Amino acid sequence: MESNCDFSPLKQNLEDGIRNIINLLEINLNILGNENHCVLGSLEDVKEHLIKIESMAASFYLNCYLSSFTDTYDDLSIAAQILSKQKHGALIVVERSDSVDTLIQKGTTIGAMVTPKLLESIFYPGNPLHDGAVLIRENTVVSAANVLPLTTVVTGDKKVGTRHRAALGISEKSDALALVVSEETGKISFALDGKLYPINTRNPILF
Repeated sequence: MESNCDFSPLKQNLEDGIRNIINLLEINLNILGNENHCVLGSLEDVKEHLIKIESMAASFYLNCYLSSFTDTYDDLSIAAQILSKQKHGALIVVERSDSVDTLIQKGTTIGAMVTPKLLESIFYPGNPLHDGAVLIRENTVVSAANVLPLTTVVTGDKKVGTRHRAALGISEKSDALALVVSEETGKISFALDGKLYPINTRNPILF
C-alpha cells in the first residue's frame, strides 16, 4: 500500500478553508477600533469556520496516517460515524509499522475482513466482545475484546474514561493509531504518539 497524503479535494478544501479564516482575521484586524464596526459577530463566524476546519483537518490527517497501512479507512469512517450516532462505545486499534502483539492481552480471534457491519455488531451493547479493543492489521479484523495497556500520564481531564486511557496507552508504546467512540457523548477521538485528538462530529466527516 502506498502512502497517500493528497486526498483531493479534501486537501484543497482544507487549504481554502484556512485561507478563508486568514482573510476573515485580517478584515477584523483592519476594522478593529472603528466605532462603526463591532468585530464580535465576525469573530463568531471565524469560530464556526474553525470548527469546520478542525473536522476537515482531522479527516485529512487520519487518511494520511492510515492509508499506508489499511485500505479500509473508508469503512472505518462509516463505522465510526454510525457508532457515534448511536452512542455505542468503541475502541479500534489500527496496527501500523510496530507489532502490538506483545503489548496487548489478546481477546477473541476474528480473522475477517473489515466492514462497518462487523464493527457495529462487535460494539453493539450487550455483545460480550464490545468492552475490549478491536485490532486491525492491514484489512483484517484480527481479534476483538483485546485488553490494552492504560496510560499512566495524568491528562488533567477527570472525564477521560478507560477507553481513552487505553487508546493513549497503546499509542505511547507503539505507532498504532487508536480510534475511540465515547458511549457517553458519541464523540470520536483518535490517539497517536501518546496524544489524543478529538474530532468534531457536528459536521459530516469522511476520513
